[in-house]
Amino acid sequence: MIDVLVVDDDFRVAEINAKYVEKVPGFRVTARAHSAAQALAAVERGRIDLVLLDHYLPDRTGLDLVHRMREQGRGTDVIMITAAGDVATVQQAMRLGALHYLVKPFTFAALRTRLDSYAALCRTVDRVGGRGPAGQEQVDRIFGALRTTSAPPAPGLPSGHSEPTTDLICGVLRWAAQPLSAHEVAARTGLSRSTAQRYLRRLEQVGRLRLSLRYGDTGRPEHRYAWVAP
Repeated sequence: MIDVLVVDDDFRVAEINAKYVEKVPGFRVTARAHSAAQALAAVERGRIDLVLLDHYLPDRTGLDLVHRMREQGRGTDVIMITAAGDVATVQQAMRLGALHYLVKPFTFAALRTRLDSYAALCRTVDRVGGRGPAGQEQVDRIFGALRTTSAPPAPGLPSGHSEPTTDLICGVLRWAAQPLSAHEVAARTGLSRSTAQRYLRRLEQVGRLRLSLRYGDTGRPEHRYAWVAP
C-alpha cells in the first residue's frame, strides 16, 4: 500500500480529496493536515510515501514546505493539488521535484490518472532494482512511468459548463451534512455565486441534485440543494 498525506487548509476539501484517494486501489490516506506545520510534523513521524499538497496554506506556502523538507534531506514524493496556476509557481514546483501538478478544480479521473502513474513509477523503480545502477533503458522506463494522458471531455455538457467544475460541485454536495445554498456552495468551491447557481440549476434539472425551499423573514425562499444518491 502507498501511504498518502492529504494537505489542504479547507477541512471539507481535504476530506473530499482523501475520499478520492481511498477509491484508488493500492492507496490509503494515513494522515490529513491543514497547515504546513501539521504536514511537516506528519512527514517527520514517517510512514508517508506521497504528499498531496495544496499551495495556499495559512502559515506558509506548500512550496515553502517542500523546500523545508528537501533541506532536511526528506525525499518524500509530492503531487501539488492547488488553485495556483501561475507559471512561476509551476516552475518552482518542478525545480523542487514535484512529480505532478493538478490545478483545482479537477475531476476524480484526473487525480486517479496521476495516482496510477505514481503507482506505475513505484513498480518500475522496484523492477529495475531500486537503488542499483540503471542504464538508459531503465532510466527511460522510470521517466516514462510518470507520463499521463488527459481524459476526454464528458459528452453532453452544455456550452459554458466544464467537467472539472461539475465534479467539484458534486463532490461538495455529496459530502455535505445538509442541503446547501448557492452562496454556501460558492464559498466552499471558490466559485462565484452566479457560476455555482448556474451549475446547481443544471444538476437539479438532470436529477443529480434535489431542490428544496427554505423560507426566512423576508418571504423570499432560499433555494437549497442536496445530493441525490444514484
